[in-house]
Amino acid sequence: QVPLVESGGGTVQAGGSLRLSCAASGSASKSQCMGWFRQAPGKEREGVATLYLTFGTHYRDSVKGRFTISRDTAKNTLSLQMNSLQPEDTAVYYCATGPTLAAGFCPFKDFNLWGQGVQVTVSS
Repeated sequence: QVPLVESGGGTVQAGGSLRLSCAASGSASKSQCMGWFRQAPGKEREGVATLYLTFGTHYRDSVKGRFTISRDTAKNTLSLQMNSLQPEDTAVYYCATGPTLAAGFCPFKDFNLWGQGVQVTVSS
């Protein structure tokens, strides 16, 4: 069973919305730190949002106020609601889990279990 499986990607016009989901199984579903990362063509992978348990959120500056990360522990799913999407948000988005480095906070580092990724394309 694949531990992290993303869904919900697609193509949307600028200003539109998408919701990504990540189904976690096995040990991945028990991870305290989960997050979303993205990689645009020709660029390095970057952190988008992380979540400690169900309440400790961390966002990159460019998505604050537009993206919301959440977790449903009963369904073992991690979600990313993306509003007011812009062309610069175009990338492959990855769900990931990582170690707990600090209680209540999951920085964009040391994430070591990754999903297969899902494409998000925002047209202008």
